[in-house]
Amino acid sequence: EVHHGVRIQDSALVAAATLSHRYITDRFLPDKAIDLIDEAASRLRMEIDSLPVEIDEIERKIMQYQIEEQALKKEKDPASQERLKKLQADLAGLREKSQKLKAHWQNEKDAINKIRQAKEKIEHVRLETERAERGGDLNRAAELKYGELPGLEKELAALNQKLAELQKDQKMLKEEVDAEDVAEVVAKWTGIPVSRMLEGEIDKLLHMEERLRKRVIGQDEALEKVANAVRRARAGLQDPNRPIGSFIFLGPTGVGKTETARALAEFLFDDENAMIRIDM
Repeated sequence: EVHHGVRIQDSALVAAATLSHRYITDRFLPDKAIDLIDEAASRLRMEIDSLPVEIDEIERKIMQYQIEEQALKKEKDPASQERLKKLQADLAGLREKSQKLKAHWQNEKDAINKIRQAKEKIEHVRLETERAERGGDLNRAAELKYGELPGLEKELAALNQKLAELQKDQKMLKEEVDAEDVAEVVAKWTGIPVSRMLEGEIDKLLHMEERLRKRVIGQDEALEKVANAVRRARAGLQDPNRPIGSFIFLGPTGVGKTETARALAEFLFDDENAMIRIDM
């Protein structure tokens, strides 16, 4: 938080541990979870320092209008002159809107930077306190812990309150890393859609047949039995030392035997190739 100057929600930490364990298999915890949080926080910091999309879109529109304005000034016919007046009125409105948004953005940005500086001061005082305690300088430790630190924490609370008031009616900058930010990083690394990662395990299991039916048509009974077996295993009603399920699919070519196996592998492991298939 101090390094990137953003807040990290508890839900983001949980998501980093859960999603990295589930989807990033070539590395180990806690390193992969820490790297996820670091990249998510870094991306958020870059967004804070960059021009917001709303302002960028208005600036582009202003530039287009300015080009059109210069072209219309060369025309002398009444229609062009009428269009020029309307364009100049629109341009004035866009410039005013852009100035207001830029002012609001700068105020938010300044508030977030002040919060970052306050956190850095607090972290510095805490480290100084620990050093003083280890060195036996108890007077200095007490001065820092009960003198400077409470004042800095009070200042930080006031800055957070000011930012909340600024963002009450209009929020242009996001200063907290949440579970969705972490999921977006995992999606970038793995190619798996964010919505699927954030879907809860219970929701996935409850709608398992629906997901399988999107790929396998006309085999509702088989899909129901497979789904029930998976749900029993995930609910802990089955011997953990035995496989989730053993199935024999019989039938002529083209009825969906292989496709069912692929759909099941994709549902369970997000990869339809995550299986060993024996065709006999």
